[in-house]
Amino acid sequence: MLFNFMKFTLSALVLIFAGFVSNAYAQDGTIYPMDKPDEPNAIILGTGGVDNQPAQESWFRQWGDPMARNITTATLTPFLPDPKKATGAAIIVAPGGGFRWLSLSNEGWKVAQALADQGIAAFVLKYRLFPTPESIEGFTESMNRTFAEATPRGEGEAEAAPAPTRERRMAWSLDNQLEDAEAAYALIVKNAGKWGVDVSRIGMIGFSAGAGLTMHCTLNSEVMDLAFIGPIYGGMNAVEVPKNAPPMFNVIATDDFLFNGQFGIIESWYKAGIPVEFHLYQNGGHGFGLGNPDRTSNRWFGSFMYWLEVNGFLKK
Repeated sequence: MLFNFMKFTLSALVLIFAGFVSNAYAQDGTIYPMDKPDEPNAIILGTGGVDNQPAQESWFRQWGDPMARNITTATLTPFLPDPKKATGAAIIVAPGGGFRWLSLSNEGWKVAQALADQGIAAFVLKYRLFPTPESIEGFTESMNRTFAEATPRGEGEAEAAPAPTRERRMAWSLDNQLEDAEAAYALIVKNAGKWGVDVSRIGMIGFSAGAGLTMHCTLNSEVMDLAFIGPIYGGMNAVEVPKNAPPMFNVIATDDFLFNGQFGIIESWYKAGIPVEFHLYQNGGHGFGLGNPDRTSNRWFGSFMYWLEVNGFLKK
């Protein structure tokens, strides 16, 4: 287990950092502060706070989407299907945002509602994040600085800054996030009868950093027994696949900063003899959620539903 964690930290985690940078670029709109919205169905997971985090949870809008940062209290929000349509399948949804913020609408609530409409019990995981400056101005400046430090330059431009060092990557511990995901899984199992969930058909999907968290849980959790996983535009580097790893549905676009012509994670699953389906789309960029206009990646959700159906995860 320790070897799996080290391998993930030294290789895949750098791509999660890159995913944060790419997400910042894809959503390079003006940031507007907003009041914290009501979350009446959110269930506090009780996993503790965040060390050295003086700032309180705050929210902002970018491209019209509500996003949260400085999250110190993890929650799980259920989106339950109409009992007449319920299949018994359940999915934990992990939004992205480079572990600095969460795109809770684009990659969380909207996705969960779409799943519930298909008869799947969906649960949005609002996991703890790394600290960011308290003021919106300080936050914006820190994001711009991180993006400038990690974005490759084109020909004739200033020399690109070096990639994050091994020491910096090692500091990106996902212990809090793993604990939050495990608590979410345990809560779903505990309430399976009330929520109409078949505990043998609980999966997890994630977007960008949320895809990285999904993979981190798959490689390291001793609590979660996931039936399937769906990393959506996450890191593509090779990993050591556990013998009991679940089937994987993977999506990314060729114009995504994270792709870079790599197929490592797909090859890892294939060589391990575990079912894998991979959709490489012509375009879509990064952070497209359920889809953006006029992009081939917009059909991924329908393909995911069909994959679940063919593999027997939606049988009532």
